[in-house]
Amino acid sequence: MMKASNVVSFAPAHQDHFSTLERDGFVVLDSVLDERQCQTLDRELEPLFEATPRCQGDFYGWNTTRVGGLLSKAPSVRNLVLDPYILAIAEALLAPNCDCIQLNLTQAVRVHGQERPQAPHRDEEMWPWPTNGRHWLLNVMWAVSDFTDENGATRLWKGSHRGDLDRNADPSQSIPGAMKRGSALLFLGSLTHGAGQNLTALPRTGIIVSYCLGWLKTYENQFLAYPREVAASFPEDLQRLIGYRMHRPNLGGWEGQDPIAYLRDRRGPMPHVDALTPEIEAQLRNHYGEYQKRGGDGA
Repeated sequence: MMKASNVVSFAPAHQDHFSTLERDGFVVLDSVLDERQCQTLDRELEPLFEATPRCQGDFYGWNTTRVGGLLSKAPSVRNLVLDPYILAIAEALLAPNCDCIQLNLTQAVRVHGQERPQAPHRDEEMWPWPTNGRHWLLNVMWAVSDFTDENGATRLWKGSHRGDLDRNADPSQSIPGAMKRGSALLFLGSLTHGAGQNLTALPRTGIIVSYCLGWLKTYENQFLAYPREVAASFPEDLQRLIGYRMHRPNLGGWEGQDPIAYLRDRRGPMPHVDALTPEIEAQLRNHYGEYQKRGGDGA
C-alpha cells in the first residue's frame, strides 16, 4: 500500500545529501568509517574473496569476485546495513511508495586488475514493471579500498534517472564515483551506472548494501541467506529489515501472523490476525457500519 505522503525532518547536512541524491541520482558521503572499521572489514572479507571463484557472465564480469549473504559471513557489515544516517535517507526516499522498506542485498565486490568496464545498466531492471518515476531502490556502495578513475570506480551518468535507459550510453558522459576508503556512494536504482574499467594491477574492493520497497521480491533471497537458526541471532531491527515483518495489507505473513513469531518459536495453531493499513481499517469499519445500518448483524 503506497503512502500519500512522507514528511521527514532532516538536519541541514542530511537534507543537503538527500536533495543532491534526488537531483543528480547519487551522492558521496565522505569518511563514514574510520580506519579501524575498515581494517575489520578487510579481515572478514579477505578469506571470503580467497575462497570464492571469479564470476562468470557479461553482467557480473569475468575478472570480478562477488560474495553475498554478508550479515553472517562478515558480521561487521551489520553496522553498515543499520547505519542510522543512511537508513533515514533510505526511509525518506522509499517509504512514500510502500508500508515498510527491506534489505535487498549485501554483496562484497572485488574488481580485479585489468577487468573491463561493466555495461551501462540500472538495478531496477530486475523488476520488469515501469516505476513511473517512483523510487523503488537505493544502492549504497561502501569503499573498502580507495575508489579511483584508474582502478574501476563506479561510473555514473549524472541525471540519467530522469530519462530512459541507454545501454550504449556514451562513457565520456559518465563520471567516476571516486572516493576514499571508508566513504559511501549512495545512488538510485533508476540511475544508469556500471563498474569502471580497472586499468591497474591491483583490485578495488567495495560492499554493496541496497534497500528496496517492502512489497518487491528481493535480489537476494534473505531466507536462504539467513535461515531461521541464523536470523534468530540477529537484533530485531535487522530481523525485520531482512523480511521478518508484515507488509500491510497482509503481505508476507506466516500462519496468519507477523513472521517475527516464527523466530520466537511460537507453537500450535494460531489465529490469523489482520495486518491492515489505517486507510483500509477505516474503510472496513465504515463498510460494516453501513452494513449494520441496513439491518445486518456485522458478522
